[in-house]
Amino acid sequence: MSEKKMSLSRTNHLKSLLLQIGQVMLEQEAQKVEEEKGKYMEDNCPPLLIPGSMQDLQELCRKLHKQIDLVDEERYDMESKVAKSNKEIEDLKIKVQDLKGKFKKPALRKVRMSADAMLAALLGSKHKVSLDLRANLKQVRKEAKEEEKQSGNWRKTIEDKAGMEGRKKMFETEA
Repeated sequence: MSEKKMSLSRTNHLKSLLLQIGQVMLEQEAQKVEEEKGKYMEDNCPPLLIPGSMQDLQELCRKLHKQIDLVDEERYDMESKVAKSNKEIEDLKIKVQDLKGKFKKPALRKVRMSADAMLAALLGSKHKVSLDLRANLKQVRKEAKEEEKQSGNWRKTIEDKAGMEGRKKMFETEA
């Protein structure tokens, strides 16, 4: 372990030299970018010469419109590629999270909702459904129940139904 440590002044001097070199490199890179922009503009955008006649001016406008359409098509294609790649990135992130198994489930809250409100939420505003449970129940007349109670003794009804004669009576009354 014969490592020699540099003095603090030496390390600060080296850091400042590195920063100066980095700054020079950034300035050169910025100049390159400006030059490339200038070359691109010269190639794709020739200097504008405004013609004197109306016909030449209309022709120039048509040319510019065609160029604008081409640029818009390229921009649209680029946007669609970027959107597609962003979606793929999101899908891959989700797959990575699933593989890691560190997905946090959000805490669920209790929501008190009536049956009508729940159906409206599920079916949307198109369907107006009211959940009236009593409407689906079978109607029973109270008079029929009272007649059955008054009809007689339960022993008598059992004796009537006992044996083959009782069964025969049951079938005859039903048919």
